[in-house]
Amino acid sequence: MLIKSSVFVGSFTTVSQCPKPNKPEYAFIGRSNVGKSSIINMLCERKALARVSNTPGKTQTINHFLINERWYLVDLPGYGYAKISKTQRKKWEQFIRSYLNKRSNLQCVFLLIDARIPPQKIDLEFADWMGEMKIPFVIVFTKSDDKKYKPENIKVFKNTMLETWNSLPQMFLSSSKKQKGKKEILDFIHDINVQSGI
Repeated sequence: MLIKSSVFVGSFTTVSQCPKPNKPEYAFIGRSNVGKSSIINMLCERKALARVSNTPGKTQTINHFLINERWYLVDLPGYGYAKISKTQRKKWEQFIRSYLNKRSNLQCVFLLIDARIPPQKIDLEFADWMGEMKIPFVIVFTKSDDKKYKPENIKVFKNTMLETWNSLPQMFLSSSKKQKGKKEILDFIHDINVQSGI
């Protein structure tokens, strides 16, 4: 699939503010600073469509981007560590979960995992929660171009999930700098859109 147009629609602080749920929607989420904005920019071939920051917790709103005038790509706030108060962090988490549970046009969530580090409890717990809520999701391992990247981290992550999961969700290996995983992710989205008649 080719992305011919990508337009920033807006940033929203409540689910009710989001665009009408009349187009397929794909959300990207992960721990703070995992590389969500970089992946979005890579997929859309735009250097600054989504804001990239080295500061964890920079994304504090639900950011919608209209792709090819037919579907939405959504940048969600990161979970986990961020330089904010516990009260604000709890508010974010409720905000995110409300969106994931209530957004009727949400087709799939892309859960981003840092491939440079061993499995983190918070990532595994979030995957388990989405499974319990029956929210469709896939996993994208990010930063595979980094010298700290270790393939065994992915193997351990899979094995840890299999301790409680009967089967694993689809997984992608990505690198924003090297454009790795771009075609596979866009083809995945395209196939779902085709099945939805888009």
